[in-house]
Amino acid sequence: MTNIIDALVIEHQVFLALFDEIELMLPRLKTVGEIGLACRILAEPLHEHGEQETNLIYIALDHVLLERHQLTRLNHDHHELDVVLKKVETIEDLGEARRHMKSTLAMARAHFTDEEENVFPVIERVLHQATLIELGSAWRRQRQLARRVTG
Repeated sequence: MTNIIDALVIEHQVFLALFDEIELMLPRLKTVGEIGLACRILAEPLHEHGEQETNLIYIALDHVLLERHQLTRLNHDHHELDVVLKKVETIEDLGEARRHMKSTLAMARAHFTDEEENVFPVIERVLHQATLIELGSAWRRQRQLARRVTG
């Protein structure tokens, strides 16, 4: 059985590989529309990932993270990534769109690093292993449901 932290770290690794590929593509993209397409490819999966983190683990740790003022910041980070990706799609200058997309990818990487170094260890210390596994099962069920709905 996979615990929720392992599942989220694996998702982070997939996103990081996607970020790397998009970053490699950026100099070759010729239009702002192409950059907007890259944003749309990222936007929904990142939003869903953030929602799952919030709904599965942040809620379980409200009291711990709130004391450290992390919960508000983490939720803000998720919202900010959604907003920034949408903003890239509205930029009309190709160079500016590239720069903004690159900075958005850096912001997402920093957010993942912060979660893995500062938040996930707290979660692992505070929640019992059985709870982490149950949350991992809930994560898997949500993924399977999402595939059935969209597939």
